[in-house]
Amino acid sequence: MDASFTIVPYSETYKDAFRSLNEEWITKYFQMEEMDRVALHHPKEYILDKGGYIAVALINGEPVGVCALIPCQYAGYDFELSKMGVSPKAQGKGIGKLLGQHIIDKAKGLGAQKIFLESNRKLAPALSLYKKLGFKEMTKISSPYARSDIQMELTITSA
Repeated sequence: MDASFTIVPYSETYKDAFRSLNEEWITKYFQMEEMDRVALHHPKEYILDKGGYIAVALINGEPVGVCALIPCQYAGYDFELSKMGVSPKAQGKGIGKLLGQHIIDKAKGLGAQKIFLESNRKLAPALSLYKKLGFKEMTKISSPYARSDIQMELTITSA
């Protein structure tokens, strides 16, 4: 990995990058949905103010990846791993894995025991990454996203 690679907590400085990095992959494969608009246009209110966290991956100070940890509304889950996006120009460098591990470590630090995520089978590289991070496919629960056709969970074990 590039020596100038870092992961930093979200700040307003990265608001546009958080939105654009996610809009990029969503519009490439799917359509923007109302839940996307809410989260991407209001990350402070929708994610951070509710006790969530957003990580921003930087290469030479430029945001190239983002991932959010959102307090989960579903019983039995502490957080949802959501809004993970890596710029096409930075893909294949392990940034997604580092972001995912960072988010899991953050959840663990917040006392989480289970994390949930939603995705789509069309996103094979993402699903492969989630499996490498320890996520397992689970039975479907009601999703606010039309594009969601797979849900996964991760049970966090204490180190």
